[in-house]
Amino acid sequence: MAVDSNSFQVTPETEKFLCERLLDQSQPISERFRVLFSLRNLRGPAPRNALILATKDPSNLLAHEAAFALGQMQDADAIPALKLVLNDFSLHPIVRHEAAEALGAIGLESSISLLKDSLDSDPAQEVRETCELALSRIQEMKKVGDDDQSSAIDTSPFLSVDPAAPASCSSVPELREVILNEEKGMYERYGALFGLRNHRGDEAVAAIIESLNAKSALLRHEVAYVLGQLQNKAASDALSSILKDVNEHPMVRHEAAEALGSIADDQCISLLEEFLKDPEPIVSQSCEVALSMLEFERSGKSFEYFFMQAPQLQETA
Repeated sequence: MAVDSNSFQVTPETEKFLCERLLDQSQPISERFRVLFSLRNLRGPAPRNALILATKDPSNLLAHEAAFALGQMQDADAIPALKLVLNDFSLHPIVRHEAAEALGAIGLESSISLLKDSLDSDPAQEVRETCELALSRIQEMKKVGDDDQSSAIDTSPFLSVDPAAPASCSSVPELREVILNEEKGMYERYGALFGLRNHRGDEAVAAIIESLNAKSALLRHEVAYVLGQLQNKAASDALSSILKDVNEHPMVRHEAAEALGSIADDQCISLLEEFLKDPEPIVSQSCEVALSMLEFERSGKSFEYFFMQAPQLQETA
């Protein structure tokens, strides 16, 4: 079951427009992201197929976001396409990583075999670590189902389908010890991260910031993502340092850029404007999208496309 209990209904004409707009490479990347966020709230074959096609887009940023959206939608019909993405070594690791995470988010046991194969064979460490995470999540879901217990694995105060269940019944010092321990498994460290996120206090935020020094680029990128969710200005300097570091993995710099856009103080905005011309497209496009989102938020409008362009939109239970 998806985190978002609401679905949205649009006319066939609006749906067709959104699908075509997403795939129109002549449109600015920020415009296409607006459409992507809109399609993520729809259901049915047309939005799903448009997102699937977008996973092969020349923009690795858009392609990875499309795979992420399919996972957040928890649409089992997207599994065959996500498996093809994960197996396609011609695609950027950030896209394959997101496909593996999406398979974990959907959480069906039919994905276990492929995830195990990729865990052993994918050339990119960040993809292999994501497969480890996804396998652990699926196994956790199965265990909870077998025990016939309710689970917090699919719930989040931030309305996201997280790659791991937040660690529970642990103090902030205990969670800090886990996330900083390089000997711990990735799923356990992710659980500590989301446990710290849900604490939200200054001590927890400090521990999350400290974990930006982790060896794993995958973990660092998730830490930056979480700091964006928290929107705590205490993280600005650390995130700024990551964005400025041209030797950092693009997936980490990308999440740092988006997190700075969420914090959105003057220093963050200035830095995003500076890196609009970064030679790494994943980074420069992230800055463009972050600044565009800020512009819409400050104008009181929704970043999602159809709320402005499709008055015939109706929310249904």
